[in-house]
Amino acid sequence: MVTRFLWQGMTRNLRLFVLLVLAVGILVPLSNLLLPADSAFRMPSWAVQLVGKYLCYASLALAVDLVWGFCGILTLGHAAFFALGGYCMGMYLMRQIGTRGVYGNPLLPDFMVFLNYKELPWFWHGFDSFWFAAPMIVLVPSVLALALGWFAFRSRVTGVYLSIITQAMTFALLLAFFRNDMGLGGNNGMTDFKDILGYSVQSDTTRAVLCFVSALALAIFLVISAAIVGSRFGKALTAVRDAESRMRFLGYRVERYKLFVFVLSAAMAGVAGALYVPQVGIINPSEFSPGNSIEAVLWVAVGGRGTLIGPVIGAFIVNFGKTWLTGALPEVWLFALGALFIVVTLLLPKGVVGLWNQFVNRSRERRARAAA
Repeated sequence: MVTRFLWQGMTRNLRLFVLLVLAVGILVPLSNLLLPADSAFRMPSWAVQLVGKYLCYASLALAVDLVWGFCGILTLGHAAFFALGGYCMGMYLMRQIGTRGVYGNPLLPDFMVFLNYKELPWFWHGFDSFWFAAPMIVLVPSVLALALGWFAFRSRVTGVYLSIITQAMTFALLLAFFRNDMGLGGNNGMTDFKDILGYSVQSDTTRAVLCFVSALALAIFLVISAAIVGSRFGKALTAVRDAESRMRFLGYRVERYKLFVFVLSAAMAGVAGALYVPQVGIINPSEFSPGNSIEAVLWVAVGGRGTLIGPVIGAFIVNFGKTWLTGALPEVWLFALGALFIVVTLLLPKGVVGLWNQFVNRSRERRARAAA
């Protein structure tokens, strides 16, 4: 029954796309580990790390699309959920350093020793175990989303007002995490990670496994999202997006639909952030920047809102452009990002996937006319 539920929303194109994601997660790491260094098909270690980072961004974009594309909630706070998941993973990784830190303290991370902490803060206890940190990666963003969504949706806060609230939450967390007395590294954040589950985070094998796990997580999120969207719950969710007042008139508890999807998407963003941190090697308060949430919305818009496949494609397109431009023409990137937002809004309202679907439909119509 569970299998039937998970596969009911999987169209042929989506199944092929999930297989493509898994193929990328398998072939890219294997090319780095198995092929000789002089092979033209070998992916260098930095490229494996970059692909893994893009896969995490794609999971974040999918989480944003689930609430914006299918429920009509334009959230500008998903960077906060992404960062919270990353901090939970960062706390676990910091506890694994032990005596190998600069100060050699077996219990306190280096930044705590530097700030004259005498004991470990209470909320750090338990993070020396991966099996404690793993559920926290999901629970912490989910609880925050539950609290925020409960009050916002019950009060019928919608539209731009909800966007402002989510962005204000992100900015408040940004300011809070910059403080040294929070016990989370202050403005420097957490870095210098050594091990994850006993394996060095710097080794090519570990990076290859993290890249594969990122692809696997994205594939699972695609299957879960498709199952939700393709179910009767998903049809009601789309109706809430298109005609919320009518759904209320018909007796639906609209806030429950919104709250469920909002919490689920926050959990997805948290997992994406947790996989992101060991691959980039650092987590700091800049990840809470409201600009990151706006950028995630742009990924969804570029790929195609409400399409599942579109956000993944959009995340790869925009971040590849960002990687290239910030290296070749760093002063141009922000202008290019603004221009991209304008072009997508005016000329590509349905994104790249919508443009492709339009092209395919017109081609079919022309063939049908020619056959007639």
